[in-house]
Amino acid sequence: MFNSKNVKRIVSISAAAVCMLSSLSIAPADYFIANAEGDMSAFEITENMKIGWNLGNTLDATAGDKNGTFETAGLETETSWGQPKASKELFDAIKAKGFNTVRVPTTWFQHLDADNNIDPEWMARVKEVVDYGIKNDMYVILNLHHENWVNRADLGTAYDVMKPKLLKIWEQINETFGDYDQHLIFECMNEPRAAGTSHEWWGPEDAEVETINKLNADFVNLIRTSDSKYAKTRLLMIPGYCAGSDVSMISLIDIPKDDAYVAASIHAYVPYNFTMNPGKDGQHDTFTTAFSNELAGILDGIRSTFLNKDIPVVIGEFGTSNYENTEARVKWADQYLTTAKKYGIPCVLWDNNVELESKPTGEAHGYINRKTLEWYTEPVKVVDKMMEIINDKTIVWGSERHIPTVEHQAYGDAKTFLEGPYELDAAKEKTYQNTTPGGDGEVEWSQLEGKEVAIKFTGTTPVLCFSDASYGGWTEVKPYEVDETNGIAYYLMAKVPDAWGDDPTTIAHMQAKTTKTTNVDSIKILEAPKGEISEPAPTAKIKKVNLKDAKNTDTLVVSLEGKAGTKTNGALGFMKGDDWTQIEWNGTVDADGKLTVEIPLADAVVGGSAEFQIWANFEDVDIKDVKFVGADAPVETTPAATTPATSTPAASTPASSATLLGDANCDTIVNISDAVLIMQALANPSKFDVNGSDALHITAVGKANADCCNVGDGVTNKDALAIQKLMLKLIDKLPATDTAE
Repeated sequence: MFNSKNVKRIVSISAAAVCMLSSLSIAPADYFIANAEGDMSAFEITENMKIGWNLGNTLDATAGDKNGTFETAGLETETSWGQPKASKELFDAIKAKGFNTVRVPTTWFQHLDADNNIDPEWMARVKEVVDYGIKNDMYVILNLHHENWVNRADLGTAYDVMKPKLLKIWEQINETFGDYDQHLIFECMNEPRAAGTSHEWWGPEDAEVETINKLNADFVNLIRTSDSKYAKTRLLMIPGYCAGSDVSMISLIDIPKDDAYVAASIHAYVPYNFTMNPGKDGQHDTFTTAFSNELAGILDGIRSTFLNKDIPVVIGEFGTSNYENTEARVKWADQYLTTAKKYGIPCVLWDNNVELESKPTGEAHGYINRKTLEWYTEPVKVVDKMMEIINDKTIVWGSERHIPTVEHQAYGDAKTFLEGPYELDAAKEKTYQNTTPGGDGEVEWSQLEGKEVAIKFTGTTPVLCFSDASYGGWTEVKPYEVDETNGIAYYLMAKVPDAWGDDPTTIAHMQAKTTKTTNVDSIKILEAPKGEISEPAPTAKIKKVNLKDAKNTDTLVVSLEGKAGTKTNGALGFMKGDDWTQIEWNGTVDADGKLTVEIPLADAVVGGSAEFQIWANFEDVDIKDVKFVGADAPVETTPAATTPATSTPAASTPASSATLLGDANCDTIVNISDAVLIMQALANPSKFDVNGSDALHITAVGKANADCCNVGDGVTNKDALAIQKLMLKLIDKLPATDTAE
């Protein structure tokens, strides 16, 4: 999940890390057979799972050896990220709180020999931890987590290398746990992605998606053809690219159509700007209506993609970082769990035992103190709200799993607007072959008002585009429903005026556009649909702004009115070349109920159109006037006038000297968080490097601080290892050398 400098994109990301070691105790095999659950359906399993908790940063932690490498390790990895050993008492406390599921993220690559045989001691320890949950009559999810051979830059071409290792690991896991009943759930992988690439968290390449889908299919086939009593009825979770929650990502998951016991595995720390983002776009004090609508849209996308088609879903990771915003977090949890329960989605809370960060990075996901087994005072209020929802009998599990039925006019009886076929290819945008022809598509608003448009297609679902006579005011509308059986996408015309933002009678062209490759058979205009229409709620208030007559020396002045004291923000968005670019603003409505926003147009692309957007609390703020003021005639503004952020990149920060060796995140404390940040930076330099565009980057001072082992050789894995050794009291102070014991 990241926020690029030009485009606001939300993807789900998992939390960073921390972990510890344990004793061995094996339950007798006949325990599970004697207590075996009967054959439940997949949806009965997910309903019984209710709500879950992640044993985060424990068995999924990795540890470097004294040379700073991360190749092989033993049982010590369980504690290498600072957590105490998992214990029966911890699982008892989780169960007592009301959690009925525990996800046990587990890393295996450091516990394999050259032939991919799992270290017996590690398998025994994993089994012991799994048994803590099974013996507590809980559901347990076991997976492959933080595997360095899965998250790789060459993901799109590595299938033949990855397949044997994946199958060898799962063959051994299945052999160990094959007699466990349906309380045990297998999850193929965790957030598989092209690590280290510019698109690690968004926009996978087709070959990368294909690799993941093929590995998922291999995993499912392995389990289903095994001799386990539960081979056919064990619930299997398969993720898409980075386990993202956006429809554009989850729609790429290839779920076997003939296997009712396969669930989509999704991670949804959403809305990201509320739940995690520590950067300038993060807003945490209030769970705004915009955030609420965004959350509703994401969960509805999950429902329409899977649940409405009777495919089960498990949200294996979700949560919101602690920004000392308990009231807002509780409000978020209320909506999240209420909707998930109505849709029939079990959600598993991420917990890394970090209650609060002195310098927020979005990774404060601690709810229970694993040493004292006491719930943290403020975070537990979020958990309590979740349990309140789960135990509320008036909220019926799965009652809204299916989307209400809408009746459409028969496609064959509708008025034909455009007859194909047309082959569309996003790669041919420069020759306009990514859209249907505009010249053949003249349209008048009177033809569309009060109706709907349908596109019959194959391939990627198209968007419907509108423009004026000169192809200006380009506006795109997504379908509100897609009939995948017949390949028809439906677009509601009632929403077009709001999206167009101007007089809709100026619309002159209507075209279909692809984001990848699409074959358009035809476009038709249908009568208004009948029935209850389920549409995502708006996430912003948008006003189209015509920049045709504007100059780069002008200032855009927007007058807003609203409730006094309302804090709000937004952006002026426009296309700059091929990129959607935003100039952001923020402000507070004054005592007279007014707010004036001034946005210099020096960095804007004048001559076309733009969108003035209100993001926060937009339901309480109205746009009253929009005008341009030249540099020689400045406008008088109210005291609440705002200073927008500009789209000009900040100057590079010069190299700095260290202030505290080991303090990579510059919070004046050296702890495991610094080691985690260093490992993240090394694993993904494009995201975390010095002065990177993401808010989680290491600053210049932080980079100097991070060079704490063999000072002067730059930031390496040895620096992270030195900090871990300091935390474990294996060394007394920093700096260290790679020979320090």
